[in-house]
Amino acid sequence: MIKTDAELKTFVSRAMQSGCVAIDTEFVWERTYYPRLGLIQAALPSGECFLIDVPRFKNLSVLGELLSEKSVVKILHDAQQDLTILRRATGAYALNIFDTRLVAGFVGLSSNISLRDLIINTASVTLHKTETRTDWLKRPLSDAQLKYALEDVRYLPAARETLLSRVIELDREKWVREELVKYDDPSQYEDKDPFVQYQRLKGTGRFTRRDLAVLRELAAWRETEAITHNRPRGHIVKDESIVALARKKVRSFNDFKGIKSFNDRETRLYGSAIIEAVERGLAVNENDYPQPLVNNGVDECLNARVDLALAYMKGKCLASKIDMALVASRAEVTVFLSSNETSEKKDHPLYKGWRWDFVGQELMDLIKGRKKLYLNPGTGLPELVAEV
Repeated sequence: MIKTDAELKTFVSRAMQSGCVAIDTEFVWERTYYPRLGLIQAALPSGECFLIDVPRFKNLSVLGELLSEKSVVKILHDAQQDLTILRRATGAYALNIFDTRLVAGFVGLSSNISLRDLIINTASVTLHKTETRTDWLKRPLSDAQLKYALEDVRYLPAARETLLSRVIELDREKWVREELVKYDDPSQYEDKDPFVQYQRLKGTGRFTRRDLAVLRELAAWRETEAITHNRPRGHIVKDESIVALARKKVRSFNDFKGIKSFNDRETRLYGSAIIEAVERGLAVNENDYPQPLVNNGVDECLNARVDLALAYMKGKCLASKIDMALVASRAEVTVFLSSNETSEKKDHPLYKGWRWDFVGQELMDLIKGRKKLYLNPGTGLPELVAEV
């Protein structure tokens, strides 16, 4: 267990010389807006494993030097959340990331594969997930907790080697590099703009654009309040309440009555601020209203084209041993096939990089009639043939 600045510097120095280091985090995230980091695990290719006792440190900038060192590969499983937490803890933006979960999707596994299933597949070892409800801030940690934490990183260097060999065998190094370099973008780890938070709320399918303008202001107010006081947004006002308040457009304290999910205490604490947010939303110019979050119009022709494209994509992904979730979602395919202007499409994932090479060009050929789809009787999978 690393508990002192000197021990941390020694570890970082060794990791800098190792070429790669596996990293994981354990944290608590029930009562705060930001996760509270309790433990950082690390493993070197030599098989050595380390635990960093985070509460012992006032400053983790030394670890940040390792994270931002381009020459050292940082191996993580499902990297986005861990890297966001580590950015806040160390002040550093990580570079040269190898996300085992993402890479798994390029070699015949799910891009959402669990760590347990990944290690079974790549190392023939079964991890025992026995401490998932641990309070990682409480000390001392038990032997069982320490063992659990270490196992989360122990096999990651070996998993990376196995995945890399499969990537090379399938000739997908370029594709994988194209995806992994996205982790080097600092914007991935910054707080989201409070004014886009309304987009994550459910129950808004019938909202008008004016309703959405009010919802946007309410959600932004709540997000700012949660960040300011470091509390979960749901501890400020619940999602369903934000939606109900926007729908009703409360403009006085009497308007709060009848909203079942919003209680008297919340009215006393936040009533005035909520009314002000509603007023701001109602004052938005019509030209600045948000666009609808859901397309309520039914375009049967577009749906048919999307269904056809997805059927072809599924067949090609199965034959190519690539997880379809890595390629595009139904929503992304819908946008891809419905946009008319090239300028609208140039930033779409299916128009760029490996996705265009893999399936984007073919989808265009299919939809524009340059090729037709048929079922290969030998493989049972859909294939494209050029029109004669």
